[in-house]
Amino acid sequence: MAVLGAKKKILITVRTYPVPATRGVEVSCTAGVTHEGEWIRLFPLPYRSLDEDKQFRKYEWIEAEVRKATNDQRPESFIPNLETIRIIEKLSTSDGWRTRKNIIKPLLRPSMCSIQQQHAQQNAPTLGVFKPGKIKRLVIEPEESAVWTPSELAKLNQTLSLFQKAPETQLEKIPFKFKYEFLCNDSNCNGHSMSCMDWELGQSYRKWRADYGDQWQSAIRERYESQMIEKFDTHFFVGNLHQFPQSWIIVGLFYPPQQSTGDLFDLLT
Repeated sequence: MAVLGAKKKILITVRTYPVPATRGVEVSCTAGVTHEGEWIRLFPLPYRSLDEDKQFRKYEWIEAEVRKATNDQRPESFIPNLETIRIIEKLSTSDGWRTRKNIIKPLLRPSMCSIQQQHAQQNAPTLGVFKPGKIKRLVIEPEESAVWTPSELAKLNQTLSLFQKAPETQLEKIPFKFKYEFLCNDSNCNGHSMSCMDWELGQSYRKWRADYGDQWQSAIRERYESQMIEKFDTHFFVGNLHQFPQSWIIVGLFYPPQQSTGDLFDLLT
């Protein structure tokens, strides 16, 4: 049955690696910016179950009907009508990601500390983007279990309704946690250690483990530590957790090339 709601045009900026879900087998946290310049979170969204013509990529404009989530009090959370998703166009990376930066800039916050302070005072926002003052390192830690728990497997193996299809392959568990340790530009910042659930990072692990075997960590560190610190103008997209609103994770990475003339965000008008 179709979900009735308002039609919105959305630039997708965030998609996390999927997790097992009670409704829909598996879901990704997906977020973006509306045509009106506001944050929006689309959840639940079973990306791998979508028809191929609806499987959007990051930095693509899509159109979809959405309605405000009733069981998620975060103001940016909306439930998408999957049948109405339509991909419109992809934003170019030309001119140092200028077009993408023009859309992200109005939402840019000074720091993670400032996002947390505003959330504590107003219970919002629950999504944000900022440039860390200093990325110290990428931490790679093994998960407590390298395989899914029985309850997680039950979610992945559940039978769906006639109106939903399960992914063709079972979701692979990433047996490692990836965390960034960083400092804000705020003088009172004591430092942060935040999990990074970005889809690209999870996919890089899966690919480079196959390509490089035991040397996969070197490839991950070159891309997501050395290059994020030295080569890219790295920003973090962050979001808080529904069940634990004071806990935040990195849900996506925004990494245009560093500019020889300085931060392009400062140059935009």
